[in-house]
This record gives sequence, structure tokens and C-alpha cells, in this order.
Amino acid sequence: MTQEQCSHRNNVQSSEKPQVYKVGIYGWRKRCLYFFVLLLMILILINLALTIWILKVMNFTIDGMGNLRITEKGLKLEGDSEFLQPLYAKEIQSKPGRPLFLQSSRNVSVNIVNSNNQLLTQLVTGSSGFKAQGKMFEVKSTSGKLLFSADEQEVVVGAERLRVMGAEGAVFSKSVETPHVRAEPFKELRLESPTRSLLMEAPKGIQILAEAGDIQAICRNELRLESKDGEIFLDARRIRLMRLPEGKASTSSSSSGTRQTVYEVCVCPNGRLFLSQAGAGPTCQINNSVCL
Repeated sequence: MTQEQCSHRNNVQSSEKPQVYKVGIYGWRKRCLYFFVLLLMILILINLALTIWILKVMNFTIDGMGNLRITEKGLKLEGDSEFLQPLYAKEIQSKPGRPLFLQSSRNVSVNIVNSNNQLLTQLVTGSSGFKAQGKMFEVKSTSGKLLFSADEQEVVVGAERLRVMGAEGAVFSKSVETPHVRAEPFKELRLESPTRSLLMEAPKGIQILAEAGDIQAICRNELRLESKDGEIFLDARRIRLMRLPEGKASTSSSSSGTRQTVYEVCVCPNGRLFLSQAGAGPTCQINNSVCL
């Protein structure tokens, strides 16, 4: 190639302008991008404001949330709280010197279950009353003394005195074993069996004592006092046998014309008592109508 040709080619290349390529987003695409960035910033600010407001309202702190505090011993809850689902806890206690108050619109139930989720003990307090279910129920004093115990075999009252305040007293369908039955001062003690018999037994004796009143034994048919190996004592200043039948008087007494006011107490061979008009000698005569 000649020198003239090379110089001509260089002149042609120098006369051409260099091409410039623009890199970026321009026009409506750029405006949409700025709009989405601004919208995202607004959403972030709103979300941050709502988060701060929730933290402020719920009182979120490092120790817990609101009235709920997280301590080394567990959770500490202050004020009134409402549980919408079952609560499972190992121990529930109030603050020292403060009462523990449980409230429900229906009932409060405490259930004890085993590893197989079978119910062992249940305590239910509701509008219909108080119900406890379990193998045994005990009530003890602060000193640990047994006051009341109940199971399938027996009911034990460990208090020194059992007081029944009902107007009808206490009704027992089975037997009762007790060393002492006493009424309150200035009150009557009444033992009654309306439709069945009343039996009192004691291996060493039964003592019925009324220090400031009377003792009455009333029955519809027969009242029987029986001592198998001992005696029956009637120890009193006066002994009255009311409504005893009167036996046939002797002829000498009947012809006397005076009203007889002194009688003898006579006994029939079968043990029945009757009255006979007293005289100078024994006047007891067996009367078939009385002794039969």
C-alpha cells in the first residue's frame, strides 16, 4: 500500500464522530421506580409506627409484657387476668399478704390426672354447688389435727364436738357409733325412730342423764326394761305408777262405806301389776280380768 492510500484512510477515520451509548432508566420507567420506592418507604414508616404503638400499648419490656413478668421462678402476673383456654401450671400462688381470687361465669374446675390422662381427683365449684370427687376427702386444722375425713368405708369427725343446727336434727339411715350424745344447753335431746326400732348398745353400760330436766320414754306398744344378769333399780323420792288397773276389793272393805284412798300394789304371777284396796292385812287378790 502506498503512502497516499494510508494517509487518505486516516483522514476518513478522523472525520467520523465517536458514538456514545447511554446506560440507565429514563422516562416513565424512572418515574414508576421512584414511586414504588416512595411507597415502600411510607409502608415501612407506617409499619414501624404501628410496631412502636403496639409495644407501647402492650407494655413490652425486657422483663415481660404488660402485667406478665418473666422471673427466675417462673411467670409473675399482676392485676386481673382472663384465660380463654385451659391453664396448665405446676404451682399457682398469690403475692405475700394478698388473696388469690378465682372467678368464672360458669364454674371453676381443678382436675388431677395420671400419665394415661385418666381422672383421679376432681374439684368443681359452680352455680349448682360444690362437688369433690376422689378416693378420700380430708379436712385438717392449722396444727395438722384431723377434723373431717371421708372415704368409701367410713366418715370420721375428728373435732371435739359435732353440732347439728337443723330444725329436724340429724337423720341416719344406718347405725351410729359415738361415746357421747348431748344436746346444747337449755335444749332438748330427742332420739326418735318414726317407722323402725331404736336400739342402743354398749358393752360397759348406757347412762342417760338429765341434770336439769326430765327424761321421757314414749312408745305406742310396750316399753320393756330387761336385765339378764343384774337388777333394775328405781331410785327416787317418789315413784308413780299411773293408770294401773284396780283389782277386786274384799267384802269387808266394800261394806265399809268410806272412800278408799290407800291401795296396795300387787303383782300377778305373769308379772303384771294392779292395785288393791289396802286394809288391816294383805288384801291382794288374784283377779282373772287383771292377771289374764
